[in-house]
Amino acid sequence: MGEAQVQDKAEAAAEQPAWLDFVEQTIAALRARFGQEAIEESRFRDNVRVIVPATKVYEVLAFLKNERGFDFLVDITAVDYLHYPNARDRFAVIWSLMRTDNGARLFVKTFLNEPDLTVPTVFDLWKAADWLEREVYDMFGIRFAGHPNLKRILLPEEFSAYPLRKDYPLRGRGERHNFRRLTREQS
Repeated sequence: MGEAQVQDKAEAAAEQPAWLDFVEQTIAALRARFGQEAIEESRFRDNVRVIVPATKVYEVLAFLKNERGFDFLVDITAVDYLHYPNARDRFAVIWSLMRTDNGARLFVKTFLNEPDLTVPTVFDLWKAADWLEREVYDMFGIRFAGHPNLKRILLPEEFSAYPLRKDYPLRGRGERHNFRRLTREQS
């Protein structure tokens, strides 16, 4: 390796956030605990993502909270990969975690396919999961087993579709006429 390459590598390491070392240690701990094949890692800039099988996702998330101190559930979201080039799975659920004392951030991702769109709830780990899981259920139809009150949060209970799925028409399916119109005073 040339002197310029060594200097570039040293500069890149100096620009790296301090918490990234902790995240790298966390990934090593995950692999030691759950096996090399169970934890796949990917990065984009400072975003580190671990991909975990759905059967192990609750155990991994509990480990991250209880053993590695990720005390803040920032968000839960989902992605529909329908028509995505080379996608092997239809849906992904992503948990965004943070450790508040050192700023470490980590994304945990798992893949799901129909007909079984169910993952365990993490409500017992982070109370913030309550409404976050309900939103993912409401928009994508992904169920969170064990959730204490899994019902729609944004749409009426009678709504039968999941509008953030890629097979949902951009202009809707004409559902509006089926629901009672609310005035500003009623909302």
